[in-house]
Amino acid sequence: MIKGEFGSVTPALEPIRRIAAYAICTDSTGRVLLVRASSRSGTPGVWSLPGGAVDHGEDPNHTVVRETAAETGLSVSVIGLHDVLADMRSLPHRGVTIHTDRLLYRVSVRGGTLSDRVGQPTDLARWHTLDEARKLPLRPFTARALGLPSVPLDLRPEEAPEFPSFHAVPGPDGLHRAQRFAAYAVATDPDGRVLLTRIADGYPGAGCWHLPGGGTDYGEQPGAALIRELVEETGQRGRLVELIGVASHRDAASLGPEGYPIDWHGVRAFYRVVVDRPVRPVVRDVGGSTAEARWFRPEELEELPPEQLTEVTAEAVRAAGLRRPQPAAVVG
Repeated sequence: MIKGEFGSVTPALEPIRRIAAYAICTDSTGRVLLVRASSRSGTPGVWSLPGGAVDHGEDPNHTVVRETAAETGLSVSVIGLHDVLADMRSLPHRGVTIHTDRLLYRVSVRGGTLSDRVGQPTDLARWHTLDEARKLPLRPFTARALGLPSVPLDLRPEEAPEFPSFHAVPGPDGLHRAQRFAAYAVATDPDGRVLLTRIADGYPGAGCWHLPGGGTDYGEQPGAALIRELVEETGQRGRLVELIGVASHRDAASLGPEGYPIDWHGVRAFYRVVVDRPVRPVVRDVGGSTAEARWFRPEELEELPPEQLTEVTAEAVRAAGLRRPQPAAVVG
């Protein structure tokens, strides 16, 4: 069953997932840049932040620059990450329900000329004050990003459809491709220890120390997924503090338990998490990708050789100020 402002509908819709990146762009007077969906889209006349789908292997930082230029005619540069969120949207006319993991970036304009796009999925690009934007039909994620009230314009299912946690499809070169969004924790306790997990044999990066966390479920918010994974992988109950950053990594021929090479693209959000009452780590998801979980004192973390840390772990702990910059192993 799907609900929305138009009532409930019950078509059999195919679930799909995608990752997308969007620009929060303001001018010197505080106006925000928005684009309007055309009649070619599923929500004609609705306004949103400029942006779109992350191509396979593409860094989301590049996505937001590319998509903003295509939709508005403006060249922008990324200032920083603003937020990461997820939503489900049903499109009965296309026969699909889409789960989108949305990366929101603050950007500034480098140049260009604001332009319209006749016959494209978005046809207008305009600057609006927040008061003007408040009166527009806005996509829910756009309203949330701007701190405005959200109107339920999208159709969405009452329950998340079943979708495999791992989904690879044949690419144009015949090699299977997989794009996955995941959330990871830079988890610390009151003594300053850092919680890491060791990757099990048979998985990419086997034997390396990794951040607790993993792929999000269909319909699941990144923060909720992270707290769930923390319990499953380590037995710890954590408190989400802040979003630190997003890492993008492509392994063009990853080899895991599937037994065949996969062109793998992972986009990973990492968060600062505090475990107020740490307990002895216990891996509850037995037989999965986690072989062990362990608390590391700051000096122990510093002494770990770079090749024993996955790439995303090295990047995240440096961003959190918990380890000095060092070369990292190109795994994970």
